Amino acid sequence: MSSTPKEITIIGGGIIGCCTAYFLTRHSSYSPEAHRITLLEASSSSAGGRTPDSITDPATLADPTTASKKNPSHEGIAGGASGKAGGLLALWAFPSNIVPLSFRLHDELAKEHDGDKRWGYRRCHASQVECRARLPSGFEGAKNVGGVESASSGAESGSKGLHKDHKKDNKALRKLGVPEDLDWLDTEEALGAYQGMGNPENTAQVHPELFTRSMAQLAEDRGVKIVTGARVTSINKTADGKGVESVTYVKDDKEESLPTTDCVIAAGPWTRRLLPEIPVTAARAHSVVIKTPRPVSAYALFTEIRLPTGFPTPTAANSRGTPAAQRPLRGAQIVEPEIYARPDGTAYACGPTDTVAELPLTTADVEVDAARCQDILYQVGGISDELGRDGQVLAKQACYLPQGGPWIGEVPDTKGLVVAAGHTCWGIQNAPATGKLVSEIILEGKAKSAKLGGCNPSLVL
Repeated sequence: MSSTPKEITIIGGGIIGCCTAYFLTRHSSYSPEAHRITLLEASSSSAGGRTPDSITDPATLADPTTASKKNPSHEGIAGGASGKAGGLLALWAFPSNIVPLSFRLHDELAKEHDGDKRWGYRRCHASQVECRARLPSGFEGAKNVGGVESASSGAESGSKGLHKDHKKDNKALRKLGVPEDLDWLDTEEALGAYQGMGNPENTAQVHPELFTRSMAQLAEDRGVKIVTGARVTSINKTADGKGVESVTYVKDDKEESLPTTDCVIAAGPWTRRLLPEIPVTAARAHSVVIKTPRPVSAYALFTEIRLPTGFPTPTAANSRGTPAAQRPLRGAQIVEPEIYARPDGTAYACGPTDTVAELPLTTADVEVDAARCQDILYQVGGISDELGRDGQVLAKQACYLPQGGPWIGEVPDTKGLVVAAGHTCWGIQNAPATGKLVSEIILEGKAKSAKLGGCNPSLVL
């Protein structure tokens, strides 16, 4: 256990950085007198990556007497993927060495801090469905465009969902057998096949933005200093190059230096700008939030939707889209948006990733392609009136997912330099375990609650 005074700097105000701050303050050897913890977030706004007409604070949808209030000084926290993810938790996620720990910690955090009310924690089902979309309003007259529908192959194969690695082969799908409470899909017209993937024993969900903000607040309550609008430009080493000495950042156009003995880089897709040797890449993903006319049952749906001839053509993966450019399809196409029903009376839906727009300087500068959001709305509205005709669009948004990891652990040859990044589409799921393991690495010298296994950065450095 470490009783030596430490100056700990966490870089990144997403879920990984906030969970790291939280678990550091809950470690048995943590002392606010001996350990100073500062969390630096580059952005000073959480509005980046959302269209101007999007909802600004999702907590307003929940019970106002129990929802966590937004701390104005935390503007910038959860501004990236941590505020715009789906929030799925699963024992069947990956990597398997940290998933069980993290799934259990999610449950414990929710029980300790009223997570069901504060950040929408609940157990849920996960299912794979195969559907055929109806033509949206305004496109009915285009059904005969191009003549006979083409097969869904080759150039017409369409886009893949974020969790594609967990989907079963189509041959494994059972014909219907749909649970009665999954009554918000057009089962008679649209649904062709159904397969359960997860149940309340092994699957759960949170609202990621509210969860991240709550972890930040709980960490601050125990002594963590949160500084937003502080973009780190360098991590400075000791004279012998074997340890960390300080962190330099820019805030309000002024350069500042923060003495640091232990530095945690939890900057998601921005990690390589500080640690180029860590193989974390970025991919942009779009999503929408829809207020449904009634609360819909607790299902996370991995869809495969067949778009018929005449349906609005989805934006190509390598092009910038505009809503006006959405022309009727000349042949059938398969798409795989994911849909997550939430307990606050909304549903979240996301589309495929793209690499059209380069990673910006901060989350505040993320560009939203309105056409890609419209693609998702057309597609989910084509299989559910609750998500289409009868729903109200609350948010159109985009974020950058970190790919290539996760990497968790001390960077070789630099004492006190720890990376926690590259968590792919399972960042919300694996954040508590990551935070706990990093707290052990810093305050005990090694990870104890789970084996790092393939997450260890020494494997690539």
